[in-house]
Amino acid sequence: MRSSVQASKDDASLDDFLSPLTRPVTEDGLLDLARRFTNTYKQLARTSTEHFLTTPVTTLPTGNERGKFLTIDLGGTNLRVGFIELLGENEADAVKHQSQHVLPSKIRRSHEKSWNIEEHMKMDQAEDLFAWIGDCIAEVITDALDEASEKGSDEAPFGDEIPLGITFSFPMTLFRQTSMSEATLMPMGKGFAITSDLNLGKILLAGYGRHLDGRSTNSDDSTSGDTPSNRKKKLPSLPKIRIAAITNDTVATFASLAYAVRSTSNSRVAMGLIVGTGTNATVPMELGYLHPEKVAELATPGRADMRKTVVINTEWTIRGTDKPLVDLDIKTKWDLELDMNSEAPGFQPFEYMTAGRYLGEIVRLVLFDLLSRDDSVEDVPQGLSRKNAISTRFLSTQVADRSSLKSLSAELEKIIPSKSAFWTPQRCEMVRKIALAVQQRSSALVAAAIVGLLGCVQDIRLDDTGGIDGVGSSPSEEIIIAYTGGLASGYRDWLPDCQNWVDVLIRKGSVANASKRVVLKEAVDGGVIGAAVLAGMTEGAAGR
Repeated sequence: MRSSVQASKDDASLDDFLSPLTRPVTEDGLLDLARRFTNTYKQLARTSTEHFLTTPVTTLPTGNERGKFLTIDLGGTNLRVGFIELLGENEADAVKHQSQHVLPSKIRRSHEKSWNIEEHMKMDQAEDLFAWIGDCIAEVITDALDEASEKGSDEAPFGDEIPLGITFSFPMTLFRQTSMSEATLMPMGKGFAITSDLNLGKILLAGYGRHLDGRSTNSDDSTSGDTPSNRKKKLPSLPKIRIAAITNDTVATFASLAYAVRSTSNSRVAMGLIVGTGTNATVPMELGYLHPEKVAELATPGRADMRKTVVINTEWTIRGTDKPLVDLDIKTKWDLELDMNSEAPGFQPFEYMTAGRYLGEIVRLVLFDLLSRDDSVEDVPQGLSRKNAISTRFLSTQVADRSSLKSLSAELEKIIPSKSAFWTPQRCEMVRKIALAVQQRSSALVAAAIVGLLGCVQDIRLDDTGGIDGVGSSPSEEIIIAYTGGLASGYRDWLPDCQNWVDVLIRKGSVANASKRVVLKEAVDGGVIGAAVLAGMTEGAAGR
């Protein structure tokens, strides 16, 4: 057993070792970082063609959009397909719901299914991948038609064609858009073998198109498995689908909560935020802030109104956004090692320090470095030297849940076996403390980026007036950040830590922020819902 004196010395030594991670997480340090982010974002918006990309979204949903839409959310690991019906709402209901601080139920969901995108599918030819996606779409539509038939309906529930909204959960640098319903898919990376430019809508429609000649239903000799069901008995052909909207996950998240929470004189959705496997953000921005080439891409007839706003996809993790992190010496040697050994060194440095895909690896690098330096430590498990031996999921479910050290020891032994009883209570506590430092830094850095981005678009002020000490008077303006992602929603204390730092930085950033309150609100399943909302906006515009 360690004496209390020895334990205190060990804790102090560990605190000193972790100081490169914890040193930047202070009020003054983060406020300086947020201000530098503001300046960097302004510069990138004006000069970079890799960041602050325009989207075809130039208006926000009204909250009154209606209609039933097929939606697809295509990500790096999963494909989701289902039907979303937008119900809209009348003004009285909106006032009632918002006064009770409860988001109104403005959608109806049905026939949703999810499939894992297996690694071999990613390596298939593009035509094969999208043929599989077409099969999944056909299965969902078939289920909906079969249900309608069982209810005795003689009318086609969708008409001759179904409007489709697509969320493509990859960086928008991977596809070009000239309109809401068209996009060119560029070589994807992220483990996918697509190596040439493709018309996303065209290849998706082709993958589904083979189901238009007729469909079949289950018979005794149908095969089973994870792939869409084989149907043997011929039935009438499936309806056509028509692409109404294509977007990425950050824009979809923004649109989904903007639809649910209608803007009022003192409350509005100002940002879409993804903090999951990766991280990104989107904001409305005036054209006058942007590089001329980006304005030209909008194909605005005549002379563009520079005061007009467009929803911007920031790509705030891509190289160049990390200048403040470099200038303030916030990157640690562990960050640099992770970056150097990543799939794309130097490409997304901010993401490598903050996102769910990487936090577990940062913890492993810190832990391995610490144990390797201690001459008294023998028999460091060989598995600890293996890249990604500790996952962020493990941190979230086993380390951050504050279960007993005995339980954590057993779980560590499962993923990193040792020849002796290596995972002592003291070392388990060490793992827990390292993980906490990494998580708290992630929350703080994202908070600084949020505040910096709000400062960039002038939703808040960051100046030298000294801000406000203490809580102050009740704010009268609510600025909503629509967020989604497993790290933000599922990792213990990540969200409250981030919200706390946002509160502090807004309060201390300027006396002009006294009337403002920035609130992070979850946009649950923003990918599928946002795709339907944008499709509804497109359909509504076409009908006017």
